[in-house]
Amino acid sequence: MSWEVVIGLEVHCQINTDTKAFCGCSTAFGAEPNTQTCPVCLGMPGQLPVLNALAVDKTILTGLAIDAQINLESKFDRKNYFYPDLPKGYQISQFTIPLVEHGHIDITTKGRGDRRIGITRIHMEEDAGKSMHEGLDAVSHIDLNRSGIPLMEIVSEPDMRSSDEAIAYLKNLHQLIRFLGVSGADMEKGQFRCDANISVRRPGEPFGTRTEMKNMNSFRFIKQAIDYEVMRQIEVIEDGGKVIQESRLWDSVKNESRSMRGKEEANDYRYFPEPDLPPLRVSQERVDAIKAGMPELPHQLRERFEKEFGLSAYDADVLTQTRELSNWYEALVAAHPADPKRCANWMANELLGRLKELNKDIEHSPVSPEAFGKLMDRMGDNTISGKIAKDVLDAMIESGKDADTIIEEKGLKQVTDTGSIDAMIQEILDANQGQVEAYRGGKDKLFGFFVGQVMKASKGKANPAVVNQRLKELLKG
Repeated sequence: MSWEVVIGLEVHCQINTDTKAFCGCSTAFGAEPNTQTCPVCLGMPGQLPVLNALAVDKTILTGLAIDAQINLESKFDRKNYFYPDLPKGYQISQFTIPLVEHGHIDITTKGRGDRRIGITRIHMEEDAGKSMHEGLDAVSHIDLNRSGIPLMEIVSEPDMRSSDEAIAYLKNLHQLIRFLGVSGADMEKGQFRCDANISVRRPGEPFGTRTEMKNMNSFRFIKQAIDYEVMRQIEVIEDGGKVIQESRLWDSVKNESRSMRGKEEANDYRYFPEPDLPPLRVSQERVDAIKAGMPELPHQLRERFEKEFGLSAYDADVLTQTRELSNWYEALVAAHPADPKRCANWMANELLGRLKELNKDIEHSPVSPEAFGKLMDRMGDNTISGKIAKDVLDAMIESGKDADTIIEEKGLKQVTDTGSIDAMIQEILDANQGQVEAYRGGKDKLFGFFVGQVMKASKGKANPAVVNQRLKELLKG
């Protein structure tokens, strides 16, 4: 009998504000340990938190983007637990009434097509510090620079049924958050971290006992961890055992999980209302103003690019992965409006490939949209062929020169004069009489041989369309 997988995800996303959630300390990444702290985020007695208003607005913006309910009155609670990197012995979080509830993210997977994944809630909280264990003479140290950084915890419904669906959900959420400007969501910096709640059951039965895979920040490792944990649970049950509700850690070196601690429930944290913060009240006017300023969302951009520019679903998806990519493409189309589909194809397949080799993002491209548009123009007016255009693009990236300068300096203009092309073709035919007779005898595939010989003789400068046309005429004899 088959097994069904049930997955719910909790994502901790750092909100990109300049200062922390409840104090004025910097959130800049990479500072010397414990240099971005104050009595508030160090948990000193008698210090009072002051809520970061921008963090509130960005959480509301995220809620609006997932079609969620914004609670005009929410409240903060204390989540109590003891750990070395939590100086207060509690986190300020939201438990009973979060700021955002009842949203969704839409995904598409090969196995089950279009799916809607429910989002139970988004609540605000502060981050803990960071325990440091490696390279410190077997002594653990604590860095509290991260303590108090504002987070959104985005909690999904248990709606995912495979690791593929989980990764599709996470990638769509990650893309949305970056598009909104809510977070850089840099996973290597811990700005987008995931806990996965995983269980298995026989189809139609109640949910099984779940385990929680903690604190993962790589799509690849998340998928590996889910797949491993699913197989582990199935083996435990089929061997006659019972799955224990617990938190587990993923070891990406050994490709296995290990038990961390028993899974906490809400009563383990002894939540109670945060006495130093009043209820958070936001006006409908404030929510409406945030909604009015909401940027075009990725799915809206994809639909518009397909409709307005005639792009394939694939190209539209590639060019809307980040706000910077979509802006660059639109600037390119403005510079070369004649052929938006060619622009998309060349940007996606040629420019982005070269930038990836250089480890550069589109915003750091050595070639501007305007310069790239000029290259498209030179192909469009048959000054150069597509093959030569690739060489010109390489030279543009390397030298910073524009396409016209490179074409002129290297003498790369395409030959379109039929007289010159006819002369080259006749020379090829004279030198290959055997192949000419074979072609005229019915071996049509030899046509490609003749095209190749002419292009070689012209060093790639002959216009391929003219070459094809004139070859067909001259091969008739």
